[in-house]
Order: sequence, then structure tokens, then C-alpha cells
Amino acid sequence: MAQYKEEEKCTRRIQKRFGKGVMQYGLIAEGDRILIGLSGGKDSLALVELLGRRMQQHKPRFTVVAAHIVMENIPYQSDTDYLRTHCEAFGIPFVLFKTSFESSTDTRKSPCFLCSWNRRKALFTVAKEQDCNKIALGHHMDDILETLLMNITYQGAFSTMPPRLVMNKFDMVIIRPMCLVHEADLLELAALRGYRKQVKNCPYESQSSRSDMKGVLRQLESMNPEARYSLWGSMANVQTESLPSQITEFK
Repeated sequence: MAQYKEEEKCTRRIQKRFGKGVMQYGLIAEGDRILIGLSGGKDSLALVELLGRRMQQHKPRFTVVAAHIVMENIPYQSDTDYLRTHCEAFGIPFVLFKTSFESSTDTRKSPCFLCSWNRRKALFTVAKEQDCNKIALGHHMDDILETLLMNITYQGAFSTMPPRLVMNKFDMVIIRPMCLVHEADLLELAALRGYRKQVKNCPYESQSSRSDMKGVLRQLESMNPEARYSLWGSMANVQTESLPSQITEFK
């Protein structure tokens, strides 16, 4: 009985934040056909569940397809039967797409970037084949804040992954419906639901600095429990008059 109570509390928190993100950033419109990028991790499995339930219970009316991209040159053990069953449980068709990339083609970019970009291109391809106008990715609030910190630290840019991004070049809109959902809640949901994690043995994974930023975010929250909300709010509260301005003309 206690587990059911905890599960209900967890799902309510997630659904509330999920619904708020969808409405606040205008992520879903009447007649949308949305492709979910289903990696097989906890986040994308949760996204299938959340969008599947919303598709059946809420307006505006929209339809959903899920695609799992297999990068054949990365050791990745996908249980495609499990992924297909998970999608079909929520009335979502499942598509499997295989591709690969050659890391030596562009030495200016990291293998992680090239892999990610080629997966994204594959999603665009499947989205067009499935007549979708939007692609939904499983990034949550922690992902977005970590990207903000990474871009400030390594790129010198105040930017991150927005909840809604129009890709004019590809005639596609990227949406992140879990933008206000906390990773801690998704971890709890995954444990309660018994999500099966896909096995990935990426040779480039150690080159990623995202895990370091997870630690930075945790440290900030230990200093201020409201740090994540302050960081999020700062993105809509850029006070340019209080920032350095460069003089462009000299007399």
C-alpha cells in the first residue's frame, strides 16, 4: 500500500510539471504529429508514457510515433522488443532506424558531438517519413540547467536547450515537454515502474563533461535549495543594463 501511495505522489508531481511545461511554452497544438526520440533510457521511456497518456486524455488532439535510433558503430544492446511493447502499451507506434558515423570525418568536433548530431539527423529523416511536424526529446530540467552551466563555462555563452526550438532548415520543431520535470522524480518513477535500461558501452563517454556539471548543480543546490529555480528564472530575467557593454565606435 505504501508503494502505491509513493507511486501516486511521484506520478502526480511529474504530470503536474509536465503539463505546466507543455502549456507554458506552447509545445503541443491541435493536429500535431509528434515523433519521440526513444533512446531507451529512463527519460525517453517516461516521455513515451507521459505523451501517450496525454494523447488519450487531453486536448488539443495530437498523435505520437516513437523512433529508436541504433548507431551501429557504438556498442549498444537494444532490447527492441521491450521498447516496442512499452510504446504499444500507450498506443504509440514504434519505428527502428539504423545508422552510423565516422568520427574521423571531422576532427574539429568531438565524437560525442558527431554521434549526437547524426542521431538527430536520423530523427529528422524518420520524422519526415512519418509525416511528423515535431520531434519530442526527453530532456528534463536538470539537463537544461546543466547545459546552461556548460555553455557559460566552456563556450562563454548564456544559452541552453530551449523547451521549443524551430528548425527552419529542416522544417521541423524540436520540443522538450519534460523541461520542468526534475530528474530525481524520473529516477523514482523508473524504479517504481521497473524501466529496463538499455546497455551502452560508449568508448567516448568519458570525454563528456556533463557528469561534472551534474555535480556543480548539486553543489549549488547544497548552497541554496532554490538554486535550480533561480537559474531557470535567470534565463527570462536577463538585465542587459547591468552587463558589460562594448563600445563599438572610437573617436
